[in-house]
Amino acid sequence: MLGRVGSGRLDLTEAHRFPNTPVRLPDGLRWDALALFQGVLDGLRAAARAGGVDSVGVDTWAVDYGLLDADGALLGNPYHYRDPRTDGAAEAVGKRVDAADLYRITGLQHLPFNTVFQLASAAGSAQLSAARRLLLMPDLMVHWLTGTVGAEETNASTTGLFDARSGTWSEELLGRLGMDPGLLPPLRAPGDPAGELLPHVIEFTGLAAGTPVTTVASHDTASAVVAVPATAPDFAYLSCGTWSLAGLELDSPVLTEESRAANFTNERGVDGTVRFLRNIMGLWLLEECRRTWAGQGLSVELPELLARAARAEPFAALVDPDAPEFLAPGDMPERIRAHCRGTGQRAPADPGAVVRCVLESLALAHRRTLRRAAELAGRDVARVHLVGGGARNELLCQWTADATGLPVVAGPVEATALGNVLTQARAAGLVGDLPSTRRLVAGTQPLRHYAPRTDPVGRAAWDAAAARLEPSPRGR
Repeated sequence: MLGRVGSGRLDLTEAHRFPNTPVRLPDGLRWDALALFQGVLDGLRAAARAGGVDSVGVDTWAVDYGLLDADGALLGNPYHYRDPRTDGAAEAVGKRVDAADLYRITGLQHLPFNTVFQLASAAGSAQLSAARRLLLMPDLMVHWLTGTVGAEETNASTTGLFDARSGTWSEELLGRLGMDPGLLPPLRAPGDPAGELLPHVIEFTGLAAGTPVTTVASHDTASAVVAVPATAPDFAYLSCGTWSLAGLELDSPVLTEESRAANFTNERGVDGTVRFLRNIMGLWLLEECRRTWAGQGLSVELPELLARAARAEPFAALVDPDAPEFLAPGDMPERIRAHCRGTGQRAPADPGAVVRCVLESLALAHRRTLRRAAELAGRDVARVHLVGGGARNELLCQWTADATGLPVVAGPVEATALGNVLTQARAAGLVGDLPSTRRLVAGTQPLRHYAPRTDPVGRAAWDAAAARLEPSPRGR
């Protein structure tokens, strides 16, 4: 994505698009890191052809990593966080650090694929034994672009090895887990210089010699939150795509036992802020349904599916989006039907009913999570900003407004890329502090507003649906 920033100007255009296709090998599900890096290089070459490039910033998803040997070579393609190798790893970690202590230090939501659990599952492997450096996915790309090593702090805070209070790697935790502190690189903050493009990168892309790489909020959600177009502090956000990341922006972490029991996370944001949020499975459920239906020769055009969902019976079936059977790739429609049967509901029979089930369930998960976040943080919320690809889904946006009883501001869709660009622009002195950055987003990007429907019948229907999932049939 190519961004242009100036006084009252924030433009974003797509320079190049490439697939990110995981590969299942005999030893597990892997990311094709070399193909991803080639896609990055091709994108930089396309950006060079489109005009001058003053800076490059890299963001990706969280928790996954590559291991480098003593010569700096990658030791195999990185594992995908959806690979089941971490089954049982949390129990192994718990023998050295119990869950309460882990939360006290890291403030991190328990997710089975957190980096700390991935490393526990790799203990004793030849690959980890040979490793001398661990680089999270965006840091690996930056390393290949510049030759430098570092760990950007917003992404580092998702690993389960980062101290939520001090903003540093946790020496206490590393010691108790018997992990080599030297495996983890020095931390970098958004806005720090990360290096310059290497000569062979310059040669391939056609960019100018000395083109800098700027550290951005390299966790995609952290970048997305930078681009939340909030003009007042009393907002909640939903970064909605494959995952729904629902929460608040705070000045300090919430590390109470209540917060741990509710499984909320405290991840680093820009300027020392805390992203107090909870991961919800998100539109992964819908996309996996579409993939399955496409393999069966059925129509998967999203407008048609949403139109059918709008006509389907309301609240006929609801699921817990975070049920563990929804995590791995597979036949998602059948898993949803099985979940409904297992919870005493009538299983949705056709794609329209399945999509309605997914979207209503997500809207209810948004409601439950945002209300609980506000309670735990002692904050009032006046509006919800929904950013990311989910902002295109009008049904989800409207139903989130209806479920929460709060107005929803949808957009920008490309919030992550905008936050990446704006962090580079801040480092170059082109924009000011975080509030002024967000005002620039609000003033330049297309936004849609969804008011909650306030009729008593509709409110009562959402309340009744929420009661069916609180507590959920699975005891969450």
